[in-house]
Amino acid sequence: MLTRDEVFSQFVSYFPQADRALFDRACAVSENAHRHQKTPDGRDYLQHSLEVASILARLKVDQTTILVGILHDLLDTPDASPAEIEKLFGAEVLQLIKTGHKISNIPYRQKNRQQVESFRKMFVAMARDLRVVLVYLADRLSDMRAIQHCSQTRKEAYSRETLEVYAPLANRLGISWLKAELEDLSLRVLEPEKFAALTRRITTHKEERGGYINKVGEQIRKLLADNQLTGDVTGRFKHFYSVYRKMERTGVDLDEIYDLIAFRVLVDSVRECYEVLGLIHATWKPISSRFKDYIAMPKPNRYQSLHTTVIGPFGERMEVQIRTHQMHNIAEEGVAAHWKYKEGGPVPVVGRDDQRFSWLRQVMEWQQEVSDHAAEESAVIDLFPEEVYVFTPQGEVKELPRGASPVDFAYAIHTDVGSHCVGARINGKLSPLKTELKNGDIVEVMTAANQTPRKDWLAFVKTSKARNKIRQWVKAEQREKSIHIGRELLEKSLRKRQTSLKRSLTSGLLEQAATELGYRTTDDLFAAVGYGKTSPGQVVSHVVPRDETPAVAERDGSEGESKASRRSTQSAILIGGIDNVMVRFAHCCNPLPGEPVTGFITRGRGLTVHTIDCFQVQTSDPERRIDVQWDMQRKTVRPVKVRVICDDQKGMLVGISGAISHADANIVSATVHARGDKKGTNLFVIDVENLEHLNRVIREIKKVKGVTRVERLRN
Repeated sequence: MLTRDEVFSQFVSYFPQADRALFDRACAVSENAHRHQKTPDGRDYLQHSLEVASILARLKVDQTTILVGILHDLLDTPDASPAEIEKLFGAEVLQLIKTGHKISNIPYRQKNRQQVESFRKMFVAMARDLRVVLVYLADRLSDMRAIQHCSQTRKEAYSRETLEVYAPLANRLGISWLKAELEDLSLRVLEPEKFAALTRRITTHKEERGGYINKVGEQIRKLLADNQLTGDVTGRFKHFYSVYRKMERTGVDLDEIYDLIAFRVLVDSVRECYEVLGLIHATWKPISSRFKDYIAMPKPNRYQSLHTTVIGPFGERMEVQIRTHQMHNIAEEGVAAHWKYKEGGPVPVVGRDDQRFSWLRQVMEWQQEVSDHAAEESAVIDLFPEEVYVFTPQGEVKELPRGASPVDFAYAIHTDVGSHCVGARINGKLSPLKTELKNGDIVEVMTAANQTPRKDWLAFVKTSKARNKIRQWVKAEQREKSIHIGRELLEKSLRKRQTSLKRSLTSGLLEQAATELGYRTTDDLFAAVGYGKTSPGQVVSHVVPRDETPAVAERDGSEGESKASRRSTQSAILIGGIDNVMVRFAHCCNPLPGEPVTGFITRGRGLTVHTIDCFQVQTSDPERRIDVQWDMQRKTVRPVKVRVICDDQKGMLVGISGAISHADANIVSATVHARGDKKGTNLFVIDVENLEHLNRVIREIKKVKGVTRVERLRN
């Protein structure tokens, strides 16, 4: 049974400035709050709190973390008051307890490897402050030590969660002893028979091999002494779960595992590590495939050591691990070994997974260069800044990009759920569909059969699945509208030729016309007419032979079509893969040959050409844009407005008109306005061939004496 004195002595051994009064206050508050509770093995609940604090003290954490360890379950008690906790222990302790309380209430549902990994990431991402993770690792270890006193269902579920979530987290944080104990305790529950057999056999091996460990250890010490090296040499058996995994993975029996025993040599410097390695290899034959240099190439969790397996004394394989004392501290304490222990000083907050430990080393360096306050603020970053982890009401984890909305969540569940969602409850509260989700949110999606995706969802969805599904639906909806418009336009044109759309469909003439015009189905043809890619007159000319067309129809239809065709061919616009499209030029930007342009398909009105940087087209539906370019081989003229500001004096209009004529341009119209400041404003509409021609006109006008400014007007 642990006592307060024992735990505080353990704490003060590395943290001399520890506040005993604050420690005792935390113990008293915990004891009172849990006075009606017992641990599964029948002890007072304070024993659990002290055990968590003892485990944390082994990690050499700061005083705040020790206090949180003692008080971590406080919010689960009926008498707990957040305001009182803050008053007694400060806002930081309260915030860490609240974060941990939220994590502890997350429902865990093991489904597949990806789900488990998402749960681990979410666990740490929610915590942000690494101390919360360490407290709940310590809490889990304390619970697992007493797990045998729980029901079988509880034991198995808890142990599986420990093995799949908590042990890997301890491994990622580099806390090897904590990982090993969690794995062994989980194995004892999940595979009791195998664990018992393995324990029995390894214990027998330990008794038989105790002398072997002593003899080989002494030989290694003598080898170091003979070469003027000093180091600590220890021998140990690998932990049960590690042996079990190796047996399961390789399919071999315990007797066939030759490296059950590992010797560890601790020296003072990296240079000495490699010296010891050379002596070991010179004394015993190394197995080349079993050598790993984790000093030169550390593991992702910053573990460093030299590992080698040799044919040792008595012809048996043995593993030797060589590292410095500092490396050993990191291997045992993991991330906590990087901390600076000064009350009120910065405590690292978890950084991105693959950068976590390099960032912690930087924190140590920053502490030497900047104030504690600045370093603390620099430390506030997220583990997975691009991701959030949220839950279905059933406890299934969904991993989404940062900024994702309930619509993204709905599509992550199923396409139909996303397409029919009408609202969402986030943590039980009704919330708008554009609400930004946060780590740990529990999201319930509400659907309606008559709901369909909305185009404005594209403004806030983040996942590619949601965006693509919404766009597909919008495109399909636009196609339906285009088909409807196309049918109406064709019906109107066919009536002028004394026939009908229904008759053309029944006779097969419309289907034949679609094939002749390059469309697979009549719906494709209707959509093309609706979008303006094909004119109704073109279709009618294939459905109704010319010799059967009445004269009035010829005037009303074919003539109109020829005008459209002439307008198209004279536009000097090339459209890849599409012929005979009605082409108009946008009034908003009035493009000229030579300027970069793009096309925008307007239902029933054909193609509108804009300059590529036109505001109107930039804010339009990208699905309706089409690549076009100028046919520079075709000579054409386009009207353009030019405003000329000049002095109000005789002969100015003549001079400007002469300059325009000198540039080979034709004046379509001119408006002259005399202002009261002895200036005049002249507005000309000029026919020019292209952008280069316009620039030449402007240069000629600027040469006229008295002209102060010349500018092109877009509309």
